[in-house]
This record gives sequence, C-alpha cells and structure tokens, in this order.
Amino acid sequence: MIRIVNIGMNHETAPVELRECLAKDPAHADRALAMMRELACVKEGMFLSTCNRVEALFTTEQTDEAKGSVIAVLSKLGGMPFESLCSNLFTYEDRDAVRHIFRVASSLDSMVIGEPQILGQIKEAYTRATKENTTGVILNRLLHRAFHTAKRVRTETGISDAAVSVSYAAVELAKKIFYDFKGKKVLLIGAGEMAELAARHLLSQGVSAITVANRTFQKAVEVAQVFKGVPVSFEEIEAQLLEADIVISSTAAPGYVITHDQVKGSMKKRRNRPLFFIDIAVPRDVEPEVNDLENVYAYDIDDLKGIIQMNRGQREEEAIKAERIVEEEVIKFEQWLKTLEVVPTIVSLKEKAETIRQAELKKSLSSLGELSPSQMKSLEALTLSITEKILNDPILFLKKKADRPLGKSYLDTARRLFCLDRENGDEVEHGSEQDDRTSEKKH
Repeated sequence: MIRIVNIGMNHETAPVELRECLAKDPAHADRALAMMRELACVKEGMFLSTCNRVEALFTTEQTDEAKGSVIAVLSKLGGMPFESLCSNLFTYEDRDAVRHIFRVASSLDSMVIGEPQILGQIKEAYTRATKENTTGVILNRLLHRAFHTAKRVRTETGISDAAVSVSYAAVELAKKIFYDFKGKKVLLIGAGEMAELAARHLLSQGVSAITVANRTFQKAVEVAQVFKGVPVSFEEIEAQLLEADIVISSTAAPGYVITHDQVKGSMKKRRNRPLFFIDIAVPRDVEPEVNDLENVYAYDIDDLKGIIQMNRGQREEEAIKAERIVEEEVIKFEQWLKTLEVVPTIVSLKEKAETIRQAELKKSLSSLGELSPSQMKSLEALTLSITEKILNDPILFLKKKADRPLGKSYLDTARRLFCLDRENGDEVEHGSEQDDRTSEKKH
C-alpha cells in the first residue's frame, strides 16, 4: 500500500544554526532530489528548502526503510550526525502529511501566518521536482490540491490582510533603537525579497537614503533604481558601514559577509554612533559576536519571532476559518486517493470486456460475409457502445463505494464476479463444475 510521508524541520523544531546547515548551499535541493531518486524504496519525491524549513515529501510502500533512507540523505547533505538530526525532525504520514503540506502552502505553518512567500517557494520546489521527473500521479495531484487550498484560504478568509511579514517585524525592532527614522541611512546587502520589503517599509517610515550592495553589480544597480538609491560594489561594504545607520542583509553567501572585526573597526571611526543590523539570511550574513559590541544591535531571523508573536492575535479568527478549509480539502484528497485502489479493477474489467468484444466480433464477421467500410464502422460502434453501457453502472458503483468501509469487499466481489484474477477464475470454474455434477446426481 502506498504511503505519503513528510520528514523535515522548521523554525519550531530546529534552531537557525541547524537549519542553515541544510540551506547554505542552493545546490542542496537538486542533490537531495538526485539522491532520493536513487532510493528504491521511494516512489515519488519532492524537496523543499527555505530559510525557515527543510522538508522531504515522498511516497513509499516501505515506510520504515524509506524514512531511514531519507533522513540519511538529509544527514549527508547537512554534514550532521544521523542521531542528532533525528531529534530535530518532524514526521507526518498519510492524512497528517497531506494536512501538513496544505497548511504550509496556506501559510498556516509559517513563522508569520498569512505571509505569501511560502506558496511561491513550494511552487518552485514542485517545478524542480517535475523537471527532474521525481513526482508522479499522487504527488502531482497532492501539490495541485495544495495550491488550490492556498488559493481558497487567501480568497475566502482575511488571513493575509492582517499578516505581518518578517520584514515588517524587522522594522518594528528597528523602531526600538531609532525612535525616528528621519535622516537615517540604510545599507541593503543582497537582493532577497524580504530584505527589499524591509527597505520599502523603512522608506515609508521616512529614512533619507538607501545604498545597495550586491555581488553582481548589475543587480545592485537595478535594485537601487527601484528605491532611488545608490549602488555600490560588494568590496565597498566595509566603507559603507561608516555611513549607514541600519544594515539589512539577505544574501546567499555560505559564510559571514559582516564580521566582528569589520564592525569593531567601523565603530571607532563612527564614534560609537548606533548601528542596527537586520540579518534575514540563512545561513546568517552577520557574525553573531557583532552583537557583543557596544551600540551595535544585530538581530537574525529567529530574533524576529517575538515581534511576530505579538501580532498573531488579530489573525487567530481568520486562521480558524482557514483550518476548516484545509480540513475540507484533506477529506476531498483522501477520497480521491481511495479511488486509486479501484483503478486496477476498472482497467481489468475494461480489458476483459474488450477482449470478449473482439473475440465475438471476429466470430460474427466470419458468418456475415464481406462488409463495406461504413458497415464495419457501424458494427464496431455498436459493439463498443454495448460493452461500455454494460460496464458503466458497475464502474460507477465501484468508484462511489471506494471510500466507504466496505469498498475493498466490493472490489473483491467484482473481481470474483467477472473472473478478473486467474486464481479466482479457476475457483469459480471449479465451483460451477461441482455444482453441475451435484445437480446431475440429484436428477
């Protein structure tokens, strides 16, 4: 029996130090898919990696072996001991796994409930999986229903209306350091979506200027044009620390972009004027020890949880509605999943009917003489129509009963009635012969 399994970690089960081990290399997603494809116990698979979660979604008929193998893949990718990784993972199976991916897509499992980024990230992960041919009938249907569920939640509830993004939470923290943003200068490092949103919030709050640094200078120019700011090269970051009041960093660099020594040297020249870092990157861009310096305030993505928690109350009522929609869609998907058990029987039924039709048609043609093409076409249509109409009611019945308690019994009965299994067919034939012999003796 095919099982759906989801194994992973998120902002609630694992600290940023652990999550960044799996998220630091953009190529990890492709490698994870390649490694999962090599696992004979995994039928279909998808790998999702964001700054707040790493998840492997897959189907299998060998649950325990597949779970151990997938965790081994995560362990190898992150360079982490198998045992220590296990203690920070969640595992969902079947209905719980379906509910989980629907909740994630609907942003009900995000650090910021209602944020829109996660849906796009899931779509990217799914697109990658389809390109690598690691998905099939079940995951394709599951992901499309997840997208449908997310759309329903977004349109039928107000969960996104009052949603507070990570970038907005970062600005709320900055307000505690700088009561007034007027005259303040922002240095934006990287071109992450959340970092750019934070910059927009700060501009709306009155900051005077934005400088943009990026490894690709062309990208720095493009982003700077959006904010009417000044582009600089990556090599100029240390010099820009002398001028900036707020630094927002969101790169994909594998190591620290801002070091303790850099900031320490800058603070002497700044005469200890306050410097605020918003590090939204995973892995982190700002060395944690920077926070030990006087008048320097550095916050990473986990530090934003407190601000976000304060704003959850106003979204709880809408989240209840969203959970109801998710549960409704989970039930619908389960119903579809159970109909898959009917498919082999329906296929066998149609194949047997077609075999009989062809054989009987061949017999009849020998006694009908030569037929014109139009007559042959009419005869073909007639016999097809008869078999389809005869099979229609049994097929509809089996589909309708698929998700009922007696669904498997109906399937077994259908296979026996129509002798779809050689073994069952032999039983019926032997049974019929025995009945005939018994009847003859009585007479």
